[in-house]
Amino acid sequence: MFDHPELDELDLRLLEGLQRNARSTFAELAAVVGLGSSAVHDRVKRLESRGYLKGYTARLDARRLGIALTAFVSVYTTSEVRYDAFQSAVAALPEVAEVHSVAGEESFVLKVLTRSTGHLDAFLSRLKVVAGIARTKTTIVLSTPFEREGLPLADLVGERAPAA
Repeated sequence: MFDHPELDELDLRLLEGLQRNARSTFAELAAVVGLGSSAVHDRVKRLESRGYLKGYTARLDARRLGIALTAFVSVYTTSEVRYDAFQSAVAALPEVAEVHSVAGEESFVLKVLTRSTGHLDAFLSRLKVVAGIARTKTTIVLSTPFEREGLPLADLVGERAPAA
């Protein structure tokens, strides 16, 4: 059973509904959770103010927009690296979708989105001049047979998520 000091099962169901469709109206969400629209409005505003909702976005189709290549770049840093400066420099590169600090031989793993291998090569040339990088290792994604959107909130309330 779910136990959280600030959230109850209705909050989780609202978060799950918004995660599924951020454009849901308060009336649509109210029908899902069994509350009135004004109560849902109040709960959603409270979830926003407490930071449980980080924002509302549109999911774009990268391939249709010409961004056809995904790669993971492992970054091995030098002992002199200044992590804050490194992270800021890497985050400023538009091809970088995610930066993960990791345990293991490498210090960071970057998820990188580019148009082509040529674009990836140009990106890597720009990346390698960032202060503190000793070397990199790149893994190109051939296909993505499964990618989960959102968080598995249904498991937190003891419900089974519907099979896809």
